[in-house]
Amino acid sequence: MTVTKMSWRPQYRSSKFRNVYGKVANREHCFDGIPITKNVHDNHFCAVNARFLAIVTESAGGGSFLVIPLEQTGRIEPNYPKVCGHQGNVLDIKWNPFIDNIIASCSEDTSVRIWEVPEGGLKRNMTEALLELHGHSRRVGLVEWHPTANNVLFSAGYDYKVLIWNLDVGEPVKMIDCHSDVILCMSFNTDGSLLTTTCKDKKLRVIEPRSGRVLQEANCKNHRVNRVVFLGNMKRLLTTGVSRWNTRQIALWDQEDLSMPLIEEEIDGLSGLLFPFYDADTHMLYLAGKGDGNIRYYEISTEKPYLSYLMEFRSPAPQKGLGVMPKHGLDVTACEVFRFYKLVTLKGLIEPISMIVPRRSDSYQEDIYPMTPGTEPALTPDEWLGGINRDPVLMSLKEGYKKSSRMVFKAPIKEKKSVVVNGIDLLENVPPRTENELLRMFFRQQDEIRRLKEELAQKDIHIRQLQLELKNLRNSPKNC
Repeated sequence: MTVTKMSWRPQYRSSKFRNVYGKVANREHCFDGIPITKNVHDNHFCAVNARFLAIVTESAGGGSFLVIPLEQTGRIEPNYPKVCGHQGNVLDIKWNPFIDNIIASCSEDTSVRIWEVPEGGLKRNMTEALLELHGHSRRVGLVEWHPTANNVLFSAGYDYKVLIWNLDVGEPVKMIDCHSDVILCMSFNTDGSLLTTTCKDKKLRVIEPRSGRVLQEANCKNHRVNRVVFLGNMKRLLTTGVSRWNTRQIALWDQEDLSMPLIEEEIDGLSGLLFPFYDADTHMLYLAGKGDGNIRYYEISTEKPYLSYLMEFRSPAPQKGLGVMPKHGLDVTACEVFRFYKLVTLKGLIEPISMIVPRRSDSYQEDIYPMTPGTEPALTPDEWLGGINRDPVLMSLKEGYKKSSRMVFKAPIKEKKSVVVNGIDLLENVPPRTENELLRMFFRQQDEIRRLKEELAQKDIHIRQLQLELKNLRNSPKNC
């Protein structure tokens, strides 16, 4: 008889990222004195690229955000120039992945706007946008650039619609109308051929964006999804949400079968939203809770157990949101594999946090820096809209990570159009775009109605006086 002996030796995973640690920048390398917005919308309110940092700020009478060159660290003056063209609060901002000085913003005023930041940053307040995009009927909560096609922008509004904009013509070219409630999050796969969304209707969807067709749909009643991210080319999705016991949890899904998650894992019992960040180059997942001070990180594999906990970065300061530096903006000489820009609202502080792989050698570490998506687009808008899919144009961080993009954004020249219905130009009479404007218009209309009523009453009195005079003339003795 054969006896099988069980080994009680623990199984250790060999991973080059098991000792990754977070390093907070010195105070002089932070951005201080920034009036970070107090808006409770669940977004990061921060966007960063290799040249600029953009932060949504608290302002009265409209929405604004700061754009600061990365080298301009330290205390920011209170009168520092802002981008302040929106009539409502700014809800989301995103840098163009292929042109460093082009940024998109969306707002409660129902508009999406494209801004061009001058070389060296702003010298005065910017109020004129390069492009104003009007197509949503309610506030716009999300904007996302297509990962491989140039000048293709997605926007999601509180009208439950996702609009696809071709910025070469400055018009919406497609509308995705499959959601029954507010869209919470959007994420693309590597080549941008698939879009996944989470929605307040508790459903997770995988959509073919050009046709708007829903390929897969999950009804997440036990795991109420909030955020979703595509895991590169693994054909996996990762969602963060809340369990039926109101604990925070994450779930891993097969993008081709959303009938049931592959795994569900509870994180903790806190109430803040969990933001997921995925690095396709290192296969690392970062989880940062809104209002937390810590950032957990995991390694993801294609085989069970799929998710392996690595470590946790801890900080006493709670974060409102986090910006993420693109790969070509990292410091490869310090073995930096990820960099966050943490918004600390109570201190008015933006704090860079570098995730570093400890290595003794100062030479370039090719095993942790594979070829990565660069700053050159793979497709034009017409090619992508015509049905072509291409993977991103890759670049090596060893030689090309300091190169700037040669792309230039050219805004289309728009002629004034008119759409006349029943003698009214609909484009000339644009509906109000914020609740305050609606109230102001309502009161103006009430004043106008009151004025017209007074005029009618005066005319009525005048007509009665004329009728009385005419009656007296007819009854006078001379007319008898």
